Amino acid sequence: MGKRWIGIDLGGTSMKLGLVDSHGNTVLEMEKPTLAQEGVDGVIGRMVSHARELAKEAGLRWADVAGVGVGLPGFLDVKAGVVKQLTNLGWHEEVPIRRLLEEAWQIPVKIDNDANVAALGEAWCGAGAGVDDVVCITLGTGVGGGLILDGQLLHGRYGFAGEVGHMTIDPEGHPCNCGMRGCLETFSSATGMVRMANEAIVAGRSTVLADVEKVGTKEIFAAAAAGDTVALEVKKRAIDALAQAMSALSVVLNPARFIIGGGVSYAGEALLQPLREAYVKRTQPNARQGVDVVLAQLGNRAGYIGAAGLLARERK
Repeated sequence: MGKRWIGIDLGGTSMKLGLVDSHGNTVLEMEKPTLAQEGVDGVIGRMVSHARELAKEAGLRWADVAGVGVGLPGFLDVKAGVVKQLTNLGWHEEVPIRRLLEEAWQIPVKIDNDANVAALGEAWCGAGAGVDDVVCITLGTGVGGGLILDGQLLHGRYGFAGEVGHMTIDPEGHPCNCGMRGCLETFSSATGMVRMANEAIVAGRSTVLADVEKVGTKEIFAAAAAGDTVALEVKKRAIDALAQAMSALSVVLNPARFIIGGGVSYAGEALLQPLREAYVKRTQPNARQGVDVVLAQLGNRAGYIGAAGLLARERK
């Protein structure tokens, strides 16, 4: 039996754990509640015990686990292995999480941002497999991103690299939660698209969406497919903003592939086809030459697979 690694994708409500092999294949997975109200010590204690439980259920001794990678939803000092702030979990002070976990497990531990590990998972054995230069963009409640260049995650000086959702699209646009205006996620996230649709409804625009009990991106894409003017406008604004961001990323980073994931991506070709067209229209020919725009493949497994890959890929 080859080496095995554990990846943990820690979220505000649940933690996903996966035992993976050296090729990123899932051997066993589990999902447990985070119970953030238990505080830092409680959450870390649950991570420690659930990882051991996962190994045991797979028939492994703990000594058979080569290392654990953890994806965390907040601000980190990746090199130091320290959490700066995890707002979703109520962690507002620094936590030396790598040291605490290594002391508990007595094996190597690495941490990274949750969007980065999801990108790494896709780049390692998902939609980016075999491609060294990849940009992953996740369209969900917000817009997340991860940059893989020459096969390695790009962090930047303070670990902020890859925050594509906060690229400015319109300096005079809608206020963003980050404190700026007109960020990409105010246009292309599910939240942004729903906001634009609701603004049109409140303004009295004629749209079938006005009769929908709860507007979501699924309803927006369905209405657009049926020719609804408001839905078509919302879809176009979201796609044009995303294409503008991708164009800028192309001339700066020159990736070979864009991978689009998250809930909005479930629209499939209804999103991808016009996105590819808008990207080509907006991007300098040399920068877009040979560039693919594809959907993510791993779903909610990307986080823990990429987290395990923080160690597994360097030790293969």
